[in-house]
Amino acid sequence: MLVLMLVAAATLRLCLVAGAQQLCRIHTVRTGKVFHVSQQIQGDHLYFSSGTPRLIKHPCKKNIALYLGRQIFFTRDNFKSSLLPLSLPTSIKVGIPEVTSAHIAGSVLLLVVNQKVYVYDYEANSWNTSIGIEHPVSHISGDNCCYSGHPFCVDISNSVFAYLHGDQISQTHVYFSNTRGYTFQKFAYERQAELVGSLGGVFYFHSLSQVGLLLIDQGKAMFSYSEHPLNRSLGLPFDYSGTLDILITPGQKGILIFWFEKSLLVSGNAGQLVYPVPMDEEPGISYSSVSEANVTIHNIAANQNELAVLTRENSLYYGSLGILPSSLIKFSGQNIWSQEAAVMFTDVGQVEILTPLPDPMFPAFDFQRCPMNVQEILMDPQLQVDVCKVELLQGEFDNRMYSIDMNSKLQLTALMIPRPGRSPVPLAMVSNPHSLGLQVAIYEDGYTYDGNTKHRLNISLRQQHHWGRANPNFTSSIKKPTVSTITLDVANKEISCVDLKPLTALISVGCDQEKKIVIQNKISACSNGILDPVGLQDNYSYIIEKEAYDPNFRGQMSREDLVVNYRYEKLGCPRLVYYNTPWRPVVELWREGKFQEVTKAEFVLLEVNGLFTYTYSLTAQMALCRSQPQNWTTILESAGDKRPFAWDRENYVSCHDPDNDAPLRWPDVPYQILGGPTANKVIFDQRNGIYVFFLSIVDPYYSYCHLETTFSVYVYGALPPSIIPTTVTIIPLIMAMLLSVWSAYMIPKLLHTEKGLRLKEFWMNLCGRLRNLCPCFQGRR
Repeated sequence: MLVLMLVAAATLRLCLVAGAQQLCRIHTVRTGKVFHVSQQIQGDHLYFSSGTPRLIKHPCKKNIALYLGRQIFFTRDNFKSSLLPLSLPTSIKVGIPEVTSAHIAGSVLLLVVNQKVYVYDYEANSWNTSIGIEHPVSHISGDNCCYSGHPFCVDISNSVFAYLHGDQISQTHVYFSNTRGYTFQKFAYERQAELVGSLGGVFYFHSLSQVGLLLIDQGKAMFSYSEHPLNRSLGLPFDYSGTLDILITPGQKGILIFWFEKSLLVSGNAGQLVYPVPMDEEPGISYSSVSEANVTIHNIAANQNELAVLTRENSLYYGSLGILPSSLIKFSGQNIWSQEAAVMFTDVGQVEILTPLPDPMFPAFDFQRCPMNVQEILMDPQLQVDVCKVELLQGEFDNRMYSIDMNSKLQLTALMIPRPGRSPVPLAMVSNPHSLGLQVAIYEDGYTYDGNTKHRLNISLRQQHHWGRANPNFTSSIKKPTVSTITLDVANKEISCVDLKPLTALISVGCDQEKKIVIQNKISACSNGILDPVGLQDNYSYIIEKEAYDPNFRGQMSREDLVVNYRYEKLGCPRLVYYNTPWRPVVELWREGKFQEVTKAEFVLLEVNGLFTYTYSLTAQMALCRSQPQNWTTILESAGDKRPFAWDRENYVSCHDPDNDAPLRWPDVPYQILGGPTANKVIFDQRNGIYVFFLSIVDPYYSYCHLETTFSVYVYGALPPSIIPTTVTIIPLIMAMLLSVWSAYMIPKLLHTEKGLRLKEFWMNLCGRLRNLCPCFQGRR
C-alpha cells in the first residue's frame, strides 16, 4: 500500500511539472546526400574549444546560422539540409584549427582560429586573413543592425572588437575594426593603464553609445565605460564564477546575458546593473538563481524578447526578456538533451533543439530537430499560467528606425487594448536616457466592438539636453551623435503573452539624412539678362586671370590664367551681386523637399577655384572675439590631404567660446565666419565675373549633419581698371588746379600795379588794331 502511495505521489508530481506532455516531435533532416558523395572535407578540420556547443544565428537573415561543437557547421537554409563540417581551405595554414570565438558580421563570418582572426565571405565563398592584428587574440565581439540602410545602421554591423580574454587589462592589446573584420587597428581606451583586473570582454554597446570593458578581479566583475557620463566611475560589481559567456541580444536594446554551467545573469541596461535570473521549478516552487536550483546549463538561446535555457537534466527553461525582470519556467517530460545538442529560436515562440548526427556512409552530417511551440506548451492547465491581460499592443513605429537631429523632436503613437476587467500598466523606456528623453501621455480613445476600452499612448522624444530636466552631469556630450532604443511594453506581463512582443524602435540622435541646405536665388544673372541660360548649358567656360587666383588657396598669384568649365547642371544660374555692396548669402534649410527655415547658424565660404579677390567686412576685433579665430589657412594646413575643404562642425572652434584659451594676437585679421551672432559680410574687389563658392555650416549646435553645398554668384558693376598709371593722371591734375587758384588770386592784383596798367593798355591797343584789320568787326559799328 505504501509503495502504491509513493508511486501515486510521484505520478502527481510529474504531472505538475511543466511539461508532463511531450514537448516536441523529433525528426531527422537528411537531404542533399547525392550532392556530397564525391565531396570530401578539404583543409584543416575546424572544431570548437569548449566542451559544450554553441549556436549563433544571424539576427537579420533568419536562415544564416553557425553551429560550434566538435564539428562546425555553417548553414544558409537554417539546417534544413545535411551539411559538411566547415573547414579552412588548404591555402591557409593555421597550425591547431581550434576555434575559440565566432561572430557573424553582415555578410561575413569571423572566426578566431589559433589566436588569429579569419574572415569567410559566405556570399562570395572566399577566405581572408584579417590585417592589422599584431598580438594574440582569443575572442571577437560585435553586433548587427537589422533596420534600413541608414549609415549609422551600417556602422553598427561593421564594428568588431578583437581581444585576448583573461589578459591583464592594464597592458592588454585591444583591436577595433570598422570594416567587418577585414582590417583592424589598435583601440586606445582612455585610462586603461589605471584599470585593475583581467579582461572579461570588450563590447560596443550601441544602445548606450559606449564601449564597455568587463573587468574581473577577485571573483567580482564590473564594467568600465568609455564616454561621459558613465566614464566617471565603474559599474556595479556582480559575482563572477567560472568563465562567463556574454551574449548581446539582437535589437540594440542593451540586454546582456551572462552564463556558465552554474550561473545565469542578465542585464537590461548594458551591464550597469546585473542580477541573477530566478527559475520556477514547478508551480509554487521558485529559486532565485541557477546555483540554488541546482541545475547545470548546457547552452542558451535568445532573441529580442525571449530566453531559452537547455540543461543537462533534460529540461528546457523559458522566459521573456521584458523591461522588468521575470523568472524562467521549466518545461520537461521528454529526453531532449545530448552532449551535442544546441537550442535556438526559429521564430517568436518557436524553440528548437538541434543535434548533428554523423553518417557512416557519407561525410555530410544529418540533423536531428526537435521543434517546440511555446504558446501551445503554456496552454497546459497543469502549468497554472495566467492568461495574458492585454489583447493588443501595436504601434506603427515598431521595428523601425528614426533620426532626431539637433533641436528636433519625434512623436510616436501606440494603441493598447486590455482584456475586460484588467488594468495593465504600459511602460515606455529608452536605453540611453543620457542622450534621449521621453514624455508619455495616455488617454482613453473609444471602445472596441466588444466593449473593451482602447488606450492611446502619445510618446514625445527629444534630446535629453533640450528637455531641461536633467543635470549636465547626467547627460552625454551634445556635440557627439548617439543612439538609443525606445521600448514600449507592459509591466509584469504574464509569460503567456508570447505573441504580444514589446514595441521597439531604434532612434539615431544624429544626422537627419533628409536635411540639406539651399542658397536662396531670387535675383539671378539670367533673370536680369546678364547671362544666357542656354549659353551656360552649352559647354560654357570662363577665364580667371592669373593675378586673381591661387590653386593652393594661399592668396598668392598664379603663373598662368585658368580656364574653368561652368557646370550648369549642378550650379544653375549664378546669383547676381553688385561688387560695391557688402553681401552675405541667404542659407535655407530644406527637409524632404520642404522648406524649413532660413538658417542663422555660423558658416564659412571658400571659392573653389582659388579666387582671392574678396575679403570680409569685420576683423577679429570688430567681431568681439575673445580668442584668435580660425581661418582657412590654418584649417587647410591642419587637414593636409584628408579633404580639400575640411572646415566643418567637428573641427570648428568659436572665438567667442569662453573655454577657448587661444590668445587674440592678431586682432586686425579678417574674420572669416559668417552668420551667427555677427553681421559679417563679404566684400568683393573691383572685378566682374563668376565666383563658385563652397559653403559649410560649422555651428556644432545646429545639426549633426555635415551641411555643405556649392553655388555660384556673378559679380557685376565694377569698372575696368585704367591702363594709365594713377600717378600719371593725378599729379598733372593737381598742378593744374593749383595754377588756376594762383591765377585767380594774382591776376586781379597785378592789374592795379604800374606793370599791370601797361599790360592792360597793351592788350587794349592790340584789340583795337585787330578790329581795324578784321572786316567782321567793322560791320558791327
